[in-house]
Amino acid sequence: MTLEIWVVFGILAATIVLFVSDRLRLDITALLALMALALTGIITPAEAAAGFGDTTVLLIAALFVVGDALLQTGIAEALGRWLGRVAGTSEGRILVTMMLVVAPVSAFVSSTGAVAIMLPVVVAVANRAGISPSRLLLPLAYTALIGGMLTLIGTPPNIIASEARAGAGRGAFGFFSFTPIGVLVLGAAIVFVMTVGRRLLPSRVEPVRTPQRADQLSFEELAAAYRVQGALERLRVRPDSPLIGRTIAESRLAEDYGITVLAAHTWPPGAALPGPARPVNADTRLEAGDLLDVQMPPDQGPQPPTVPGLERVPLDEGLPAHHDLAYLEVALTPRSRFISQTIVEADVRNRFGVSVLGVQRLGQVLDGDFANEPLRFGDTLLVAGPASTLAPVVRDQRYYGDFVVATAPPELEAQAGTPLSPRWPLAVAIVGAMLVVMVTNLLPTMIAAMLAALALVLSGCVRLATVYTRMSWESLVLIAAMLPMATALQNTGGAALIATMLVDSLGAFGPLALLAGVFLLTSLLSQFISNTATAVLVMPIALQASVGLGIAPEPLLMTAAIAASTAFATPVASPVNTLVLAPGGYRFTDYARVGVPLQVLAMLVCVAVVPLLFPF
Repeated sequence: MTLEIWVVFGILAATIVLFVSDRLRLDITALLALMALALTGIITPAEAAAGFGDTTVLLIAALFVVGDALLQTGIAEALGRWLGRVAGTSEGRILVTMMLVVAPVSAFVSSTGAVAIMLPVVVAVANRAGISPSRLLLPLAYTALIGGMLTLIGTPPNIIASEARAGAGRGAFGFFSFTPIGVLVLGAAIVFVMTVGRRLLPSRVEPVRTPQRADQLSFEELAAAYRVQGALERLRVRPDSPLIGRTIAESRLAEDYGITVLAAHTWPPGAALPGPARPVNADTRLEAGDLLDVQMPPDQGPQPPTVPGLERVPLDEGLPAHHDLAYLEVALTPRSRFISQTIVEADVRNRFGVSVLGVQRLGQVLDGDFANEPLRFGDTLLVAGPASTLAPVVRDQRYYGDFVVATAPPELEAQAGTPLSPRWPLAVAIVGAMLVVMVTNLLPTMIAAMLAALALVLSGCVRLATVYTRMSWESLVLIAAMLPMATALQNTGGAALIATMLVDSLGAFGPLALLAGVFLLTSLLSQFISNTATAVLVMPIALQASVGLGIAPEPLLMTAAIAASTAFATPVASPVNTLVLAPGGYRFTDYARVGVPLQVLAMLVCVAVVPLLFPF
């Protein structure tokens, strides 16, 4: 091996280690790898920047807008509600119906968005049928990943495989080139789940057989889990209070008394009841009669501190407990931008209008000054705020958020739902036209997607402000920064070397053995790094391996794309796996026990079917 190959392999190995360790965001790791390649002279500045102008990046960006249109117009959520009406109470019927609904949705909407839409629906269906949600949520996540195999635009690895084929001078894959294989994998998954899989699926969470209500009992369970029971009080600003006209910061309630104000209600003297809860921050001014929902210091003892100008309002004084105040339990996702930040640094109160009451890590409550403790993946937070403020938080974070909403009052979920927009027929027409253009090859795929995205924005089906906030910039930067790694592997001969090793070790057993080897390599990598990064790394290797064995590249490219979406065996393999982790109460081993057999089935489908559709 040449020195250049050793350098590229060293940078690649360090990149994979950082991906697996999850110490840095994926996009930051990819950018570090890009800079390392450029600084060592492996690639030129032009080659380093080429990924950001690649048609793959533009196509995926446009498809984010198209998928968001189906979310914002309520089409996808309406489909989820329909499932709740027709699924019935039989576990088998629920599983089959759910999988047949989720897969087509995931073929056009991101798998994360599909699971976020369906998760509360599936949990509600499970509770109504008296079935543990754990029995349904793993199949939900796996089906969303399999749904990405159904179309060219279903998942980034399909697009990367298509671009790799086009770059080899053999033309791009068609829109439905992946569909027969995806349908067969979906069919195998349904049969597996209905037979062997049902014996492997755990029952970690007991079904809730009566409708949940955001009442005192439900909150008390959360308060006990985070050890904040008894710490929530209501204080009213007296008419003669010296705090009138002061901001919360100026009142020094936190500094002098350890009191955190969660929300405020306008309650003029003489009025029968206070107004609805409103969010507060350091600049909120106190008025006479204001009712404050507060968290008292944990070590207040039997007698809470007395604050001049404020009087306690007992919870049994004719007002609803925690009047119009909502509580959520949320968990940080693996790619949350708040990982390694403290609650103070994340500016949670001003960013979301909520207050953090407590933090759990690995099931243990963090005592002391948790607000200045750096957050980690999997940390769960108990947050409180006005229902009107929390509803949009639940809605927005469900799709492309920094955290999973693990526990929420049903009425808050209802407020957070996306109603069917009057523009939904227009969105369907635009997306349908895009699909027709893609299928008939009237225009290049990227141009068709960009035109559809522009049409959806100009027609008002997608709000431009939310496009920029929901766009998965991490994914786009990751792809753009990793594409030059493929260039470096090709330019230095690294890809050819790995391909030669595959051909030498497996080629003697024939192209089917090589195809199985490509599947295993890709599937293994996808358990620990994103399927997008996996696809970028494996596609040039698959191309070189096909050249080395003297076979057509299509079978290997197609197999690598399918394998990249079989991220079934670990909870961190894909965001959708993480989404169902807390609601399903799953353990790490649950994913491997159910996911590994499903990966084997997908490999058998590829080995048996791909060569028939794309001959060697």
